[in-house]
Amino acid sequence: MKRAQQGFTLIELMIVVAIIGILAAVALPAYQDYTVRAKVSEGLSLAAGAKATVAENAANGAPLKSGFQAPEPTKNVASVSISETTGEITITFTSAIDNGATLVLAPRDGANALSGTATASTIPASGSITWNCLSAASTRDGAKGTIKGKYVPAECRS
Repeated sequence: MKRAQQGFTLIELMIVVAIIGILAAVALPAYQDYTVRAKVSEGLSLAAGAKATVAENAANGAPLKSGFQAPEPTKNVASVSISETTGEITITFTSAIDNGATLVLAPRDGANALSGTATASTIPASGSITWNCLSAASTRDGAKGTIKGKYVPAECRS
């Protein structure tokens, strides 16, 4: 008589468990990087007001930092600051994100850096400002941040 199959064999079950284990081992580190990226995007959101301040002050020839009110620290972002002479915005993260790393947003008038003092700034000759987002791995002009390239948005990785 033919015997009906009762279920999976032990070998088949072990193979399935091994496949699930391998997939979990690969997915977990990638997932952790994505959660850090989400936290980094919070810093970029907080820096939006600083970018508007620098752009407006540069267009009017005012001190680049004039009128900037730094946002309150959050769980992920320790501070957002503007350089008085270059208008570079430095986002400093808490120690939970890459050991308190920084990300720098550098304003550019065409290919040139903005310049300013405590009393005035040079009006952009090109008429507009572009921003270089600078992590540790960035190749663009400006002061580099210390955050690893894998944690920043795509526009900050080059």
